[in-house]
Amino acid sequence: MKRYLLLLLFFSACTPKETTTGDITTQVENGLIEGEVYFEGDKTSTIQERMDFWGVPGVSIAVIKDNKIVWSKAYGIMDKETNEPVTTTTLFQAGSISKPVAAYGALKAVENGKLNLTDDVNKFLTTWKIPENEFTKDKKVTLAELLSHTGGLTVHGFWGYSPDLPVPTVVQVLDGTPPANSPPIRVDKEPGGTFRYSGGGYTVMQQMMIDVYNKPYPEIEKELVLAPLQMNNSTYEQPLDSVKIKLAATGYLPDHQQTKGKRHTYPEMAAAGLWTTAEDLAKFAIDVQLAFKAESKNLSTNR
Repeated sequence: MKRYLLLLLFFSACTPKETTTGDITTQVENGLIEGEVYFEGDKTSTIQERMDFWGVPGVSIAVIKDNKIVWSKAYGIMDKETNEPVTTTTLFQAGSISKPVAAYGALKAVENGKLNLTDDVNKFLTTWKIPENEFTKDKKVTLAELLSHTGGLTVHGFWGYSPDLPVPTVVQVLDGTPPANSPPIRVDKEPGGTFRYSGGGYTVMQQMMIDVYNKPYPEIEKELVLAPLQMNNSTYEQPLDSVKIKLAATGYLPDHQQTKGKRHTYPEMAAAGLWTTAEDLAKFAIDVQLAFKAESKNLSTNR
């Protein structure tokens, strides 16, 4: 799996109220712990030291305090060939962080009466349906199970497609037929049972949204999530258009080599296709925090 230029989002809700923005900046830039647990007296690192250690050319950071973005900053370069610097509007491929944002969109569809969390998802799927088998005979897959990775569906994640490869349709991905590079997405254990991470389940959800709204998935997510939360620099477009591609960070592998073609295209948009910035992700996180506290104006607080 490839490693993209790292996008970091720091939450500082526990920072004392008297801490200034300058203090926060200093803490973030110079106080990174080097292990999973910090003990008093342990060595800390600077952002640049951590970037050098992991071989990450560029980083974008946003800090949240008291449900507000108090600081954001970018470090390093977005491409080793051009040495173009990362800025706070540089787009990063969010990978599986795409899923919670996509789940928010699905919940908005439920709130709007377009979907239901507990009905058989095949009731909403029209272009393609989950094939019936021994595991779905008595228990059908629901949207709640797709979102919580308990639907019994296969396919953990996706590799994406470099620019020299044909990109499959979502239905081809669902059935694992060429040119898809992943196996068929199927139910191979009883829905509603144990947790098993499934990007495949989120791809089924993506097709549900497309079938119900009869629109391209990026348009649906923009309408339900990105625009209401003012995530103005974010998109589920795959691939990016000629304007946005200029803002997109180049991907690099764990061995520090450039990803083939710089970036991969993910037709599995709900599972892995979000392009975003640290500030935009912070806006999303803040709205979820406010929804939890019953203060969000976007996601229903009637829980």
